[in-house]
Amino acid sequence: MRLSKPRSRPILALLSASHVLTLGNPSRNCGAGEGDVAPGDDPGPDRSDKAKPSGGPLAGELLTHTLDYDGGRQVTVYLPPRPPEAVVFAGDGQLIAPWGASLEAVDVPPTMIVGAHRVAADDELPRLREYSPAIDSDRFAAHEHFFVHTLGEWVSSRFGALPPERTAVAGVSAGAELALAMGMRHPGRYPPVFAASPGGGYRPPAAMPARLPRAYLTAGTLEPFFLENAGRWADALRGAGADLVMTECLGDHGDPFWQAEFVKMVRWAFGPGAP
Repeated sequence: MRLSKPRSRPILALLSASHVLTLGNPSRNCGAGEGDVAPGDDPGPDRSDKAKPSGGPLAGELLTHTLDYDGGRQVTVYLPPRPPEAVVFAGDGQLIAPWGASLEAVDVPPTMIVGAHRVAADDELPRLREYSPAIDSDRFAAHEHFFVHTLGEWVSSRFGALPPERTAVAGVSAGAELALAMGMRHPGRYPPVFAASPGGGYRPPAAMPARLPRAYLTAGTLEPFFLENAGRWADALRGAGADLVMTECLGDHGDPFWQAEFVKMVRWAFGPGAP
């Protein structure tokens, strides 16, 4: 497939900025509590291949398989020790799938994590092309088909299907753009979206669709650009009537709050009292 040329908008502008956000609506602050399990490594997106399981000894399993996409794309699946009652799909799977260890330490339904690995490349541009429709629409569409259909069908055939109300999509940084895009474009398939520190390439549309996913957004107080992006999405979704949680955590890009908030996201989406 021929890849389209990226738009002329500088990639750096999607990754960094110097101004500080003031949210138009109040958001909930992060606080210590059940599920605040910090990983051993700083899970920055450019070091995500070094992430390790954390949150105590792993009772479940981590399985890695290669699917037929782009010359072979690895997928890592966290299988909980009991039959899964919910599933979270994610990009940057080599980072997020091991977070299943933290779910074992708290009272949440057994949740499978299906993590598609990032593209193997030395720089961020190929990853951004797959994760953000604003950068390379053709490359994004190819990865979207892989993520939604190839990956989804493989999971159903290998592990069994779960209903949409028990299926979420998650991501961090540029992967949070992917999660938001999947939730906005496929709200019936991924009703809850978990987005931590989203990048600025994919933004809310001027006219929000009638059907929206539920969303849990978070960002750090020491990463103003990403906090602004999260706030922009929170304002747009809240204004359109979506079910929304937005938290601000003390931390910088890639700090342990990503994993701690992921545990809270799963509880919010699938725990007692969830839709």
